[in-house]
Amino acid sequence: MAMPKFSTVPHSFHTELKRRITEYFEEVGKSTTGNFSLFMKAVILMVAFAFIYIHLVFFTPNAFFSILESVLLGGVVAAIGFNVMHDGAHGSFSKYQWINHFAAFSLNILGGNSFMWNMKHNIIHHAYTNVDGVDDDIDIQPWMRMSATQKKYKLHKYQHLYFWFLYSLLYIFWIFVLDYQKYFKSKVGSMQLKKMKLSDHLIFWGFKLFHAFLFIFLPIYKLGFMDWFIGFIVFTCVAGFVLSIVFQLAHTVEHTAFPVANIETGKLEDEWAIHQIKTTANFATNNKVVSWLVGGLNFQIEHHLFPKISHVHYPAISKIIRQACQEYGITYIEYPRVRYAVASHVAFLRQMGRAS
Repeated sequence: MAMPKFSTVPHSFHTELKRRITEYFEEVGKSTTGNFSLFMKAVILMVAFAFIYIHLVFFTPNAFFSILESVLLGGVVAAIGFNVMHDGAHGSFSKYQWINHFAAFSLNILGGNSFMWNMKHNIIHHAYTNVDGVDDDIDIQPWMRMSATQKKYKLHKYQHLYFWFLYSLLYIFWIFVLDYQKYFKSKVGSMQLKKMKLSDHLIFWGFKLFHAFLFIFLPIYKLGFMDWFIGFIVFTCVAGFVLSIVFQLAHTVEHTAFPVANIETGKLEDEWAIHQIKTTANFATNNKVVSWLVGGLNFQIEHHLFPKISHVHYPAISKIIRQACQEYGITYIEYPRVRYAVASHVAFLRQMGRAS
């Protein structure tokens, strides 16, 4: 399909936002990238990952603690994705690009592929958020219906009940199915994948093999098949569910929009920045524990407007963005608690499963 275009205005809302945010960073004298607290969090998460993995594989605790540690490992892997890989992939983790590349590269070690992620997330999702047919994040067909423009099947009537199970499978499908689909089809959804260099191919296959050795072959050799299988399923399901629910709460809730381009002009109704605000929601922004664990992705509006600014600055710039939205009459979607956002997501899924 042809890529839709955004409306243009003489003095865009995005231009005004960028002016205000630039003024803020000039006034406080801070860099827009990560700070010492982010680097320390990255170290804590990486050490936690190494410790739990080594203890599980080489020291083999009893069944209860093995399952508990598998749950923790899944949570830590998701946290590394949110806090380290995500900022690194957007170039906001550090002012040094080699550190950003290193942080983003953590995805390859954990089984994904940074080349595919850049295309799917940075280029497509961040440009065309919630645009059906383009944004691959809302394409879970035929299992789930995430937009009123998608075809409805009978099973969708129950999607608000079974989504817990499907979300838990995200990580295992991502590393064993979805990356390979993109690789062999040379497409992300309907968009052609950019040409991969030899180094991209080598990284893809090399780290897929490395991940298989680290998370499949070595644990099976040390623990036996059944112990590995139980731990691996627990670990991947926890990671998959946490990764899924955080991103879904940001875009597929009752109050977010799913814009459709004008058939004749191919244009979307709003300029890019307003489109991002209408298709995105925040949640639990006053909860510092949630913010720490999810890498500021509960400030999803700030992230979508300024992805190259590290999440450590989102609480501060959110005040500026809220004020601007109020002045321009733009609804700033936010849920004060995680449970409210989850309830809205469930209500949204129920609505999509029943509405024509």
